[in-house]
Amino acid sequence: MNFHLSTAQVFAPDGLPAKQALARTTHMAIGAHQDDLEIMAIDGILACFQQPQRWFTGVVVTNGAGSPRAGLYGDYSDEAMRQVRIEEQKKAAVIGEYAAQVFLDYPSAAVKDPHNIHPVEDLVELLSLARPEIVYTHNFADKHDTHIGVAHKVVAALRRLAPEKRPKKLYGCEVWRDLDWMLDEDKVAFDCSQHENLQMALVGVFDSQVSGGKRYDLATMGRRRANATYFASHATDVATGMSFAMDLTPLIQDPSLNIASYVLAYIERFARDVRERIQRYG
Repeated sequence: MNFHLSTAQVFAPDGLPAKQALARTTHMAIGAHQDDLEIMAIDGILACFQQPQRWFTGVVVTNGAGSPRAGLYGDYSDEAMRQVRIEEQKKAAVIGEYAAQVFLDYPSAAVKDPHNIHPVEDLVELLSLARPEIVYTHNFADKHDTHIGVAHKVVAALRRLAPEKRPKKLYGCEVWRDLDWMLDEDKVAFDCSQHENLQMALVGVFDSQVSGGKRYDLATMGRRRANATYFASHATDVATGMSFAMDLTPLIQDPSLNIASYVLAYIERFARDVRERIQRYG
């Protein structure tokens, strides 16, 4: 693979050569940090787990060197933390039986720089080879700046592809900010009821984050359970776990669409719904 950074790598848990491993991809998640994929793209991981005709590939864009750290990892240098997080992500790829795990290894500053097109070019090469049917990334209402930077790079890369080479679906998923606020008819609801043990293992393997003071394992599973219970106010639960996503597919079907206007339309529909309910019963 002709990535811009010599430190970028492709890891195939079953030992296949990189191009062969990537070529079997059907579902791909592109996230900012190690552990983002397991939080936001569990739909793709579960859809492919133990399914011979479906394969999940994870892509982590940043190097994780600036991660917060405490406890056992409190004195780790940025380089040591970078290596720890790479190894943790590889463990997740083994547990989840991914087709491949890609590390582009960019610093966060490069991802947040709108003028740096190197991550976009790397993603174009990856997407051209893998040809995933479904792509998951961060949603544009997320509050983490690096997540927004990655989402921009993903959309830019997909827009560079010929229309017939673009995925059928692009979903913006939950990490920093959930999507419970979206109108039910606007949100994409993924049923995450199956393999709770696998889900817990995938998030729990990131010990540098979990034991370092951020219980992403408990919070992620709790959010999925809460999403399922609070999804419908006048019906019994149809799932024990749900994750929500924003459908970003129109942004790649029509590259002329303005991203901010498209996302703000979801917020405006939500605001209109709140206003109408207040006025209706006031």
